[in-house]
Amino acid sequence: MGSNLLKTRNHIMQAPLPSNELDRLLDLSAYGLDYLELEEQFRDLTALAAKISGAKFSLINIIDTYTQWSVAATGIDPGQVPRDQSICQYTILDEDPLEVQNILEDDRFAGQAFATEESPFKYYWGIPLRTPEGFNIGALCVLDSKPKLIDEEKTEMLKLIANEVVNRLGMVKNIRQLEDSVSQAKEATRKIAHDIRGPLGGILGLSQLIHDKGDKASLGEASEVIGFIFSSSQALLELTDEILLESIRPSKAYRELSSDEYTLPIFGEKLKSLYGVQASQKGVILTVSTNEDNCDRPFAKRQFLQIAGNLISNAIKFTPEGKKVHVSLSLESDSPSKGIRISVKDQGVGMTPEKITEILGGQSDSTKGTAGETGYGFGLPVVRKLVTEQGGSMKIDSKENEYSEFNVWVPL
Repeated sequence: MGSNLLKTRNHIMQAPLPSNELDRLLDLSAYGLDYLELEEQFRDLTALAAKISGAKFSLINIIDTYTQWSVAATGIDPGQVPRDQSICQYTILDEDPLEVQNILEDDRFAGQAFATEESPFKYYWGIPLRTPEGFNIGALCVLDSKPKLIDEEKTEMLKLIANEVVNRLGMVKNIRQLEDSVSQAKEATRKIAHDIRGPLGGILGLSQLIHDKGDKASLGEASEVIGFIFSSSQALLELTDEILLESIRPSKAYRELSSDEYTLPIFGEKLKSLYGVQASQKGVILTVSTNEDNCDRPFAKRQFLQIAGNLISNAIKFTPEGKKVHVSLSLESDSPSKGIRISVKDQGVGMTPEKITEILGGQSDSTKGTAGETGYGFGLPVVRKLVTEQGGSMKIDSKENEYSEFNVWVPL
């Protein structure tokens, strides 16, 4: 399988990258999208696009570092393909729609699996999904087995649909950020309660000691003040204990996650669902394990999916057919190391110490994968940027021709 894939890729023309590719990927990461959970929210728009254009197929595609994700589709099941095996990789290069009257006659797609006589895709029309920040994060496209006439009126209507896709993605982003803020506020409240509990305990002890040992007659009015300090501190201590107990209680929060939360097992299953396809397509074995400690404790989703996803895709890219990529997830609850730890280890080509230094310094260039996959050179810089912005760290351990292991820690 690997050799055939390499043979095919060597005859595929690589699309140029957008000039703002790193910023484009960071803008996409800010949306925190779960590509498997968007179909219901966008299915009506692909159906409308197909109806307006008169095409058999319509898709909403999001393009990240390595992959084109079809988050909703009409006439075909949503799925994923390598970015370099897509047409929309060209659509995101411009602001205007891209039309291909005959895919078979276009040199850009010679050698692609969809560019054959047997393929139902002969005609393509796509428009970029442009965010308010000015980045093309994907495309709305329609395809058919016969040429179509997309006139000016239809073009305007399809543009409106593309704008609505971006608007809905914006709502998904805003809701996620709001949920993250609420989750972080809860965590901050718990932390503050924990921080003030110690001093309160000290005040209580001291006031109790003075109250018990002091001469009430000589203390006079001070005795009343001490009694007030004791009762007030006791009330505050009970309040902080209640806050702390609520934050760790194995109650409804443990049984029913909110939409902005994962547990380690759910996060692990999500990664297998998203990236197991990529691994199987290349003949790579993807495994995911989770540490049993704190495995049921919820944590905010934030951008952990984007961080882990880029690391996994990168590992698959540099792992030969028949070899393994293993992902290890753990939730560390003890301060100051409280946070999520993500480890991704492959059995690939490995790296030199110089290469590791370049990656950690943000200076690494792109290289092709073991099956000739296109190298873009932006996956690891995106991870490094996301981790750094959240106050985390990334370490790399590698041995040439044996393995590479990326270890990321992000505080909670």
